[in-house]
Amino acid sequence: QVQLVESGGGAVQAGGSLRLSCALFGYIPSSYCMAWFRQAPGKEREGVALIDSDGITRYTDSVKGRFAISQDNAKTTLYLQMSSLKPEDTAMYYCAADWGWCGWNSDEYNYWGQGTQVTVSS
Repeated sequence: QVQLVESGGGAVQAGGSLRLSCALFGYIPSSYCMAWFRQAPGKEREGVALIDSDGITRYTDSVKGRFAISQDNAKTTLYLQMSSLKPEDTAMYYCAADWGWCGWNSDEYNYWGQGTQVTVSS
């Protein structure tokens, strides 16, 4: 059984930074995809950043150059470094994982964390 536990959310002023963490517990195969999604009130969940088992990263256009996804060497913790935060980044942020396939469709991810709230004030 795989469990994901996020931490690191909070409130910050526009232009500030936060780092989200996602601890992974359980079996993780050699081919995987891990991602960060976010969901603001009244909006659909959207993919923010993802990283596959080859270390290839992808970002949604709105966060390119501001956010960075990474993993620790043991690949048991996923990070999202967020800089130059904007009020429109306010959302609940979720980490997600799945094996083999890697993309933006949230329905394809079988493992999810509980979410951590990020609030950016102007």
